[in-house]
Amino acid sequence: MGLWSGFRATHNMTDAPLPLHKRHPRSFRENKFVYPVLSRRSKGISIGVNLNPNKICNFDCIYCQVDRRSEAETKFVEMNRLMEEIDATVDFVNRGEIYKDPSFRDIPTSLRRLNDIAFSGDGEPTTYSNFDAIVDAVANLRCKRRLNQTKLVLITNASMFHHPMVQHSLEILDGNHGEIWAKLETGTEMYYQLVARTKVPFQRILDNIAHAARIRPLVIQSLFMRINDEPPPDAEIDAFCDRLNEITGSGGRIKLVQVYTVARQPAESYVAPLTPNEVDSISDKVVEQTKLLSEVYYG
Repeated sequence: MGLWSGFRATHNMTDAPLPLHKRHPRSFRENKFVYPVLSRRSKGISIGVNLNPNKICNFDCIYCQVDRRSEAETKFVEMNRLMEEIDATVDFVNRGEIYKDPSFRDIPTSLRRLNDIAFSGDGEPTTYSNFDAIVDAVANLRCKRRLNQTKLVLITNASMFHHPMVQHSLEILDGNHGEIWAKLETGTEMYYQLVARTKVPFQRILDNIAHAARIRPLVIQSLFMRINDEPPPDAEIDAFCDRLNEITGSGGRIKLVQVYTVARQPAESYVAPLTPNEVDSISDKVVEQTKLLSEVYYG
């Protein structure tokens, strides 16, 4: 199975299996907050910025690969150290030193590029109290280092978009080759609560995504899975497509829907990956019902 397979509605491609995409540790060498990974969705190297080393998140997704049963070694984000780690990791990747590391030396030449610096980690990054300050500092570093082709990516559940500080952060991203990957993977409140297990209302997520998408185009990240050996019901996928259409119908712009499945050990044992055919079927339905571009990624 390829690292990714297909750009639905555009073209198909296959590669030799790369198990690296199944291993996304939030630590690297002596770093406490910054970690490079091979990202199949970025199609290259992504430098992750973990703003939730305490493992606290306002979602408790049943498929999450973060082990919240073990105590976090680091509780607080040290701004100076975080920026030093980003700077050093950028050098480590751009000099090619990363490909001498045993974990990265087998990466094909076509994927040996620094695609982005991603705000992600062990929880929802936008819940960090000084999120806008971190985004601004990283944007300044990107400018100083002349990383013109390197994106700033926010991987988010969109739960905090209505907060002024987060809105300001999104504006900073807009001015610095930023891209927002907003989680939306259910169509109904009931299925949303089954998957996300959160106190955040589903309607808030929908409203936040729609508002943000009216300002700039978003990438929608949608992970689907088997729950107790059952794939998502057809009616749920139809409802999911309805929600996408409501967003675009309100003037929101969606430039891509990423349809993927579980690739690493999930939080709950009753969660398992979909088959490639099942992933393709969901993506095909998204394209058919919404006319949006979709990419697929298998387990």
